Amino acid sequence: MSHDVWVVVEHQDGLAKKISLELLGCARALAAAWSGKVVAFVPGGSTSQVAAALGARGADMVFAAEHPLLQRYTTDGYATVLTEALRADPPAVALFGATSQGRDLAPRVAARLGVGIVTDCTSVGVQDGTLVATRPMYTRKAIGTIRFKETAPRIAVVLPAMYPLPPEQPQRKAEIRSWPVQLDARAIRTTVREVKTIQRETIPLIDADIIVSGGRGMKGPENFALLDALARALGGAVGSSRPPVDSGWVPHDYEIGQTGKTVSPQVYLACGISGAPQHLAGMSGSKHIIAINKDPNAPLLQLADLGIVGDLFQILPKLTDAVKRVKSSP
Repeated sequence: MSHDVWVVVEHQDGLAKKISLELLGCARALAAAWSGKVVAFVPGGSTSQVAAALGARGADMVFAAEHPLLQRYTTDGYATVLTEALRADPPAVALFGATSQGRDLAPRVAARLGVGIVTDCTSVGVQDGTLVATRPMYTRKAIGTIRFKETAPRIAVVLPAMYPLPPEQPQRKAEIRSWPVQLDARAIRTTVREVKTIQRETIPLIDADIIVSGGRGMKGPENFALLDALARALGGAVGSSRPPVDSGWVPHDYEIGQTGKTVSPQVYLACGISGAPQHLAGMSGSKHIIAINKDPNAPLLQLADLGIVGDLFQILPKLTDAVKRVKSSP
């Protein structure tokens, strides 16, 4: 079995996504423990720009898997290419990001290979020579430790913001190789007709270090402007619990929870969110939680590091003004 560690790199507009760069840092630590290499696997229609930048972030080798049918993500196309690559040159472990793409792709690849997979990992490491992953369980009421069997490759799907971005070293270069791709269009059962991207005024939710999130207590879509103003002042992003999404107040892209995104920001500010288990499963890994709710018995207030009992419609504008004052002061 190879001691190399693979990172499946997601990218857009010629840039690797933040989660993939974080995984290179995780891979660096694993490869050091095994005296292996960090290998970045980059599927896509055009990969040269992405591939060239990965050495500076810790990759020792980059496999560029280019094919016209990989220009846009499809489950069948990407699963076929990844399965064949991991079967041909099985590493010790392959790391995927816990994104919508990674969560769709990794289990299918694991099933086709018949190998072990752990999803929503908060850490992946080596203990006594054995690969071990930790992950939240029972809506984050417990943290489980899972030991992988020795069958290679093992697959781990890692949550965002669990590892710091590796420092950029411009002088560091990776060996770049072309990975041969053979794909039959008839084997891809879906066709991407159009891609519609939610145009956020702030940074993407999954990349944000600060998230300002709203729930049913916001009372209507127009009041999310209060959250947007605070998020802009803080340099963060706006999120939502499930009820506002179900009510059509905000797009599904905003949802945090079991049926939405899982986030782990430095600061999570919950406004008018009671704290149902479905929502806690998506945000309780936040480093610091602040909750604003008029109900002193709201479950999220019990979890929060700082709880404010009061009218959020009075508190949010004052908080936004205070943040702006602090940032503008010399």
